[in-house]
Amino acid sequence: MFHVKQLEYRVQAPCELLQFLMEQMPDSSRTKVKELLAHNVCVDGRRVSQFNFPLQPGMAVTIEKAGYKERLKPRDLDIVYEDDHLLVINKHEGLLSYSKKPTDRTVITVLNRYLQLTHQKCNAHIVHRLDRDTSGLMVVSKSKQVSQKFEADWKGLVTDRAYVAVCWGQLEPPEGTIKSWLTDGEFCVLSSPTDNGGKLAITHYRTVKTSRRYSLLELKLETGRRNQIRVHLREEKHPVVHDPMYGYKDDISPIPRLALHAFRLCFTHPVTHRKLRFETPYPTTFMKLMEL
Repeated sequence: MFHVKQLEYRVQAPCELLQFLMEQMPDSSRTKVKELLAHNVCVDGRRVSQFNFPLQPGMAVTIEKAGYKERLKPRDLDIVYEDDHLLVINKHEGLLSYSKKPTDRTVITVLNRYLQLTHQKCNAHIVHRLDRDTSGLMVVSKSKQVSQKFEADWKGLVTDRAYVAVCWGQLEPPEGTIKSWLTDGEFCVLSSPTDNGGKLAITHYRTVKTSRRYSLLELKLETGRRNQIRVHLREEKHPVVHDPMYGYKDDISPIPRLALHAFRLCFTHPVTHRKLRFETPYPTTFMKLMEL
């Protein structure tokens, strides 16, 4: 499980470790790189601090950047993992994943600016999306080829994707599965309990905690349809708190955001084949809601 930012680089030619790190971080001073090397560098999974450690082509050099002041930290998202092929980010609520309008601020525009400022000759490509008002973990590729690998085998590569939500009231039973067919309407997604030609959507939920007014749920998607969790909880008459589209019209919740967050993401790296696991804490605003 990763809780700090990691940068992974693949060695292309024989060289010494300090020289390699200097080449990867041209904007960092030699002193800063040495500080990292003292405690935060691994080669093929083994921590190494030797300046002249000999590197060979194919080796993976990983830099853990916990406690390291980064000069180029993007706004509206946190980069929790990065290597030569992809990034895993924690998107803040209010940021679009993607938009056809070039003037919109999106995950793609934010990351493309970051990649430009860090002198990386690549562009960000969406692998999967989160609603604008949903926060949480997303994987973004640095090439169309990597995106296509995910697209070709999404279910095979992604082993776990879980959300946490706060909904109104208490679901009965406290653990179960919601299943319906979803179709895109003019203004929102429509749901049918029977097959009406729409797309089958399946959501598994588990109640973690209840209070007088709310329930804290963990949810897993068997299918990944647009607005799926929000529509399914509305159909159960327990909508997500502060949902302007699918929630109660008189929702007077004390938080100014949709109470939905993608907190866990596990997948097999499509290039290195490493099994990666990422998890964030539940948002503090969600936990405060459960005290009411």
